[in-house]
Amino acid sequence: MRIVLALLLITVTLFAADAPMINLSVAAIEEPAQFVRTINIAIILALLVLAPTLLLMVTSFTRFVIVFSLLRQAMGLQQTPPSQVIISLALIMTIFIMEPYGKKSWDEGIKPYMDEKIGYDVAIEKGIQPFKEFMIKNTRESDLALFYRIKKTENPKNIDDVPITLLMPAFIVSELRTAFEIGFLIFLPFLVIDIIVASILMSLGMMMLPPVMISLPIKIIFFIVVDGWQLIIGNLAQSFKV
Repeated sequence: MRIVLALLLITVTLFAADAPMINLSVAAIEEPAQFVRTINIAIILALLVLAPTLLLMVTSFTRFVIVFSLLRQAMGLQQTPPSQVIISLALIMTIFIMEPYGKKSWDEGIKPYMDEKIGYDVAIEKGIQPFKEFMIKNTRESDLALFYRIKKTENPKNIDDVPITLLMPAFIVSELRTAFEIGFLIFLPFLVIDIIVASILMSLGMMMLPPVMISLPIKIIFFIVVDGWQLIIGNLAQSFKV
């Protein structure tokens, strides 16, 4: 859970220098500072709503959930496993992969800030840095260059100069491409089974029998025999550059 807490606290402190005290009393705004605190509260609430999206943008969740969804489609299963199970499994694997980065962000950025040892600007920089390192390692240079061309920005001199606003979309595009590449490889053996079953049924003259009725149990037993979940989850976890 440290990764979730780290992301939430980084999000909250990103736009608020001081955590404002919430006062439910209704009164006229007499000083500009009061108006600023009110705006800070509104921004913090909005960012908390966007926290799940932030979790998708800077972690390994996207790759896991897409590959698991493509696996279900490749096997021809409509609602098995259910979407809730797929999302939960993707979240668990995301926490497993991102735990070192979340711990580093907590120890170097969030905890010292909560102990009042460093300022909020330093806390933000150190808290974001571990996630930034993860995204850079798993982002293609061509995808990052694409967003630099779109924004018409000069190329960075080093990795530390890459802004998080350009890195996040590049990371998402890279994750989508990688997830679909893995999904394609997963589709191939199940597609071969479908073709073989359909050819056998046609050669036997059983054109009225839907091939999926025969191929589905074959694909399930094939997936069990090769220990498919262990292979897919193991290779997915190892596909990240950590």
